[in-house]
Amino acid sequence: MNFGPELLVTAEGPVCLVTLNRPEALNAADVRLHEALVDVWQVLARDVTVRAVVITGAGRAFCAGGDLTHIQRMQVDVDLRQQDMKMAEALVREMHGFPLPLIAAVNGPAVGLGATLAALCDIVLIADTAYLSDPHVSVGLTAADGGAAFWPFHMSMHKAKEYLFTGDRIPATTAVELGLANRVVAREQLLGDAMALAARLAQQPRHALVTTKQALQLHLRRALDEVLVQGLGQEFISFDDEEHRAAVATLLAGGA
Repeated sequence: MNFGPELLVTAEGPVCLVTLNRPEALNAADVRLHEALVDVWQVLARDVTVRAVVITGAGRAFCAGGDLTHIQRMQVDVDLRQQDMKMAEALVREMHGFPLPLIAAVNGPAVGLGATLAALCDIVLIADTAYLSDPHVSVGLTAADGGAAFWPFHMSMHKAKEYLFTGDRIPATTAVELGLANRVVAREQLLGDAMALAARLAQQPRHALVTTKQALQLHLRRALDEVLVQGLGQEFISFDDEEHRAAVATLLAGGA
């Protein structure tokens, strides 16, 4: 399966490994990676040889979020911004609707989009050196397609608000305590453990597993149909905010 160099898809028997592959950018999503992440799920769902999927990142990060240069372009290019918001919604809906077991092997920082990718997986294994963070608010953007929509399903509303309002990092052990991850694994064992778990799930009766996942995913449907749409609309507007533009400029300049 070829989705371009930004997203690698390999198979080990009935298990597919999806690897975000922009390690030099900490797997931050540019347009091509974002598009590949939208497209891959239906292709895998149609492949009758695939029974479970693991997603991870190349190099030392899982995903550092959106590419800052791309984000800065969206501040002035409204058409690009509209396209990006549509892709963001499409990615969430594609991952939510993916019928097979999906395991995140969070090998390093999972920030913004990275935290969203992890939240949309069925099971999350996180390296002891990794962390989650959704810094949308801290860079002047509405937290729309990840934390605001899905974190309250995994943790208390008070905790979700605290971490979304502050953008603070959530260390691996805290992520497990909050319910954002299933367990902490030593980094060198992470991918092996994730692939082994996926192989185990691949041996489960397919119909029972797929339909059980469908039933569980219904709990998230309201977040998709209401919170996601409203949040993305507000995020679109927040790209025009001067505080957002100043925050991104500071990050690109290497500031704190």
